[in-house]
Amino acid sequence: MTTHLTKQAFLDKVFNYEKNKDWKFEGELPCIIDFYADWCGPCKMVAPILEELSVEFEGKINIYKVNTEVEQELAAAFGIRSIPSMLFCPKDGQPQMAVGALPKDTLIQAINDVLLKETVA
Repeated sequence: MTTHLTKQAFLDKVFNYEKNKDWKFEGELPCIIDFYADWCGPCKMVAPILEELSVEFEGKINIYKVNTEVEQELAAAFGIRSIPSMLFCPKDGQPQMAVGALPKDTLIQAINDVLLKETVA
């Protein structure tokens, strides 16, 4: 299941931008954060795909949703100008932003490449 984040939950589970200037991921599992709005057509198209992915990748990644209408400060902190925007947050390394309604195969590719990348010894 996807989880809706409030600002406080975001600070606890993803990144406390009030305390840290540099990116420091706070979560246990890598995650995708879907910045959306209820009135956004493309956001509604992506929502069921993200629900499917949250089941398929359960225990490997978390998928969070942030309603940009409700959490305006959070959207502003990440410079969200168009929706849907998805922030891919690996456990290590910098997050990557994708803008637009991505098809499921593209999302799976991004999950594998960005979030679940295996470190080569």
